[in-house]
Amino acid sequence: MEYIVLNGENLSLTQFIQGVRDGYQIMLSEEAEVKVIKAREVVHRALNSKQVIYGLTTGFGALSDVVISKEQTKQLQKNILMSHAAGVGNYLDEETSKATLLLKINDLAKGHAGIKPETLKILVEMFNKGVCPLMPEKGSVGASGDLAPLAHMALILVGQGQAILKGRIFSGKAAMEEAGIQLVDLDAGEGLAIINGTQVMTAIGAITVCDALNLLKTADIAAGMSLEVLLASNVELDKKIHDARPHPGQITSADNLRRIIQNSEIVSSHKDCSRVQDAYSIRCSPQVHGASIDALHYVKRVLEIEMNAATDNPLIFSETDQIISGGNFHGQPVALALDFLAIALSEIANISERRTERQVNPQLSGLPAFLIKDAGLNSGFMIAQYTAAALVSENKVLAHPASVDSIPTSANKEDHVSMGTIAARKCREILKNVEYVISIELLCAAQAMDLFTNRKAGVGTMEAYRFIRKHISHMEHDRILSDDINTMYKMVHEGKILKAVENKIGPLN
Repeated sequence: MEYIVLNGENLSLTQFIQGVRDGYQIMLSEEAEVKVIKAREVVHRALNSKQVIYGLTTGFGALSDVVISKEQTKQLQKNILMSHAAGVGNYLDEETSKATLLLKINDLAKGHAGIKPETLKILVEMFNKGVCPLMPEKGSVGASGDLAPLAHMALILVGQGQAILKGRIFSGKAAMEEAGIQLVDLDAGEGLAIINGTQVMTAIGAITVCDALNLLKTADIAAGMSLEVLLASNVELDKKIHDARPHPGQITSADNLRRIIQNSEIVSSHKDCSRVQDAYSIRCSPQVHGASIDALHYVKRVLEIEMNAATDNPLIFSETDQIISGGNFHGQPVALALDFLAIALSEIANISERRTERQVNPQLSGLPAFLIKDAGLNSGFMIAQYTAAALVSENKVLAHPASVDSIPTSANKEDHVSMGTIAARKCREILKNVEYVISIELLCAAQAMDLFTNRKAGVGTMEAYRFIRKHISHMEHDRILSDDINTMYKMVHEGKILKAVENKIGPLN
């Protein structure tokens, strides 16, 4: 069994995905265990000295001026879980639930939350035994963190709520019994510590970033195939052009494209044609893809910081024996970053759909109308382009930034919120739409490449073409296109086309 050691300081996106998708289990570092113990000792000293501490001996939000007696502190923690579990809508998927649990454990491992070591170990046990809390996707305003969905997650600890285990839905109590995990008797501050934080928006965002890293490489493969079948020039990929405007992403995309179409007989066959310049959707692919690559790497950096951040309130600092209230639960950094990524991903779909249009339009491509013989009797890929256009248009609506909105909550005590979880959910939906748009471009490019029987494509494009044809046959006559689109989508989403090409030409950047 392979383990990821968590200390709250250096969880990487790679390790995150290993835990969420690859079956790695987790364990706490010795350092983390010591920090958690010391922080809990600070809480005990504060309680014994009868200090008034937000969330430990007071109510929450606008009720922070209501002092709770020592005898009521445990009931207060159970109450916060029940009252804050007010989410609605569809449940977040199992992968997101697992990711959220992982990030919450890493947050608590920093030793700033004041949670009992025993409680944290039970959360670790839940993750390792596959207990995935059911959390409604709607209800978080992104400050104080993701209160509503995290409250649904925390209910499992006390035997309430619902969870998925081994593919079945159980009550919280039954899930813990089935997994052989003890329930928790929450003590002062523990309920608040578990539900206060940005782990839901960060989990959704981190999964989206991981998939986007593969998608942008696949977009370069699709652009390379389109460049070839549209008889475009490789002059616009000249390294000197891109070095003269040294945005890292642009240089990366141009380099990827040069390697993908390397040794193309199709490109060489028309180098002396009369066309002076290609359309922007071909000629400017490195510039457009590159800008999105740069945006993606900025977002990745923000999320990896957030994955290792203390986002609770109040925060415990054992080295100075302090409990300090602040605002680290505010999701603004994540909200802004994911709104930015939503725009960047939308642009990948925008330019891809234009390349698809050029392929299916005989006036622009010189190819058979809608890439099918007997056009008229057959409609070919006509409506596939409609679908791409619909997805691109939907993305324009979804790309409206959630982070520019705010609405006061908790009797105006919490008067500015981030809407970061809405930004995350929208960004993930855009990513899925873009995967479909790229899938449609690849389908059309493979259909067009069938016509080039006398010339070999580039090393990378030929490998992509061969892989597609192993799973999706040439369309001789009209057939149900959604089946082909969904097959291609699965190969794009799972990174199979990317892997096939990289196995041939080496890793893309």
